[in-house]
Amino acid sequence: MIHGLKVDHLTDGVIRRSKRMILDSLGVGFLGTGTEVFHKVTQYSKIYSSNNSSTVWGRPDFRLPPTYAAFVNGVAVHSMDFDDTWHPATHPSGAVLPVLTALSEALPQTPKYSGLDLLLAFNVGIEVQGRLMHFSKEAKDIPKRFHPPSVVGTLGSAAAASKFLGLSLTKCREALAIAVSHAGAPIANAATQTKPLHIGNAAKHGMEATFLAMLGLQGNKQILDLGSGFGAFYANYSPKALPSLGSHIWLLDQQDVAFKSFPAHLATHWVADAAAAVRKHLVFSERALLPTDHIEKIVLRIPDVQYVNRPFPDSEHEARHSFQYVACATLLDGSVTVPSFNSQQINRPQVRELLKKVELEHPPDNLPSFNTLYCEISITLKDGTTFTERSDTFYGHWRKPLSQEDLQKKFQANASKTLSRDTVERLITVIENLEDLEDCSALTTLLKGPSVQEEASQLPGMFSFPHTASPRLTNI
Repeated sequence: MIHGLKVDHLTDGVIRRSKRMILDSLGVGFLGTGTEVFHKVTQYSKIYSSNNSSTVWGRPDFRLPPTYAAFVNGVAVHSMDFDDTWHPATHPSGAVLPVLTALSEALPQTPKYSGLDLLLAFNVGIEVQGRLMHFSKEAKDIPKRFHPPSVVGTLGSAAAASKFLGLSLTKCREALAIAVSHAGAPIANAATQTKPLHIGNAAKHGMEATFLAMLGLQGNKQILDLGSGFGAFYANYSPKALPSLGSHIWLLDQQDVAFKSFPAHLATHWVADAAAAVRKHLVFSERALLPTDHIEKIVLRIPDVQYVNRPFPDSEHEARHSFQYVACATLLDGSVTVPSFNSQQINRPQVRELLKKVELEHPPDNLPSFNTLYCEISITLKDGTTFTERSDTFYGHWRKPLSQEDLQKKFQANASKTLSRDTVERLITVIENLEDLEDCSALTTLLKGPSVQEEASQLPGMFSFPHTASPRLTNI
């Protein structure tokens, strides 16, 4: 499948959805370059050098060997848990996109890599992740043992790199076999600074597996078929033969991704939605909120997901993985935003007081799946009054997708922390017209950051058609 899929196999729906994933991933990646974990991994990566180098997003004067550029950019994408989420459960884009932007400039090609080359390789990397997860029932649930991007993301990275570099069928097989031995990270490191490394390592290790396959390194050719191979990661793993290329249907055509409106574990978005609804019962004249000491208890009816059950989070990463914190922050503030996870916000006395009143219940029908879970919240006041609200689907979920305008607003808000407004708008235009881009250097030039504005002014000539700029969103 990796070797045989061609540009002609791409559908309009897959192109449209994947461009949205690329735009969102770049935006959260630019925002992530300001995080502490990104700073630590870039400091570490400076010890490596190479004659070939690639852009670190938003850092015009800092380049790394392509594997380490993919690593740090992948970390940036997941550093705040703000990236896309798919079903079965994984973050599909962060392990793939940094690989392709790194390769497109580190390994010059004649003719140049085009936007369609990038879109095809990106979608092959996404498709491989989805196909592998569909071979296991366990993959359909929120993970309990390991973080899925560290497993399927590593193979998606290898698949995308293999496609982009034009590997033969035999070497594609070897790249996947090698990648399996690079895969895996335990879920116990969720809610820590190490979790973003799962995405960065998946990008880096998949690219390394591809390079090793190109050099002739060999692995077990049946590794994807064996319980002692890829099946070691998933219970009830049962691989099936794929359909012929002539009848290929992209999983992304059948299943869209979810885009987050705030940077936290996806399951907390149902909690925020329900909490915002019940908050309306607690607001009095002039939008004044009922004093928190009037609240007796808060009950959250949610799935049993232990690593998002954190009654008293002590760090931003724990707060991003806390049903309780997201509920309390929403009740106090009306919404959850990027600054909601600053330590000053987490440690507010009102927050700590509310957290003491939160109880969790796990109804047997509320299963730990991003496709079916719900959140019901009940708030009981000290006078005995109880208000209850429920969220079955939040805005941004694949059943209620973000509009293109709101996705662009999210990108603008995130990318503008690092890039000039002009560069942000140019990136929106480039990605919106990515299938018509003749040379990916037009994209990677913009990814460098502020000092490339003059080079970017030459972008209109990079397209193979007289394009029209996308509508500008002036208020972020």
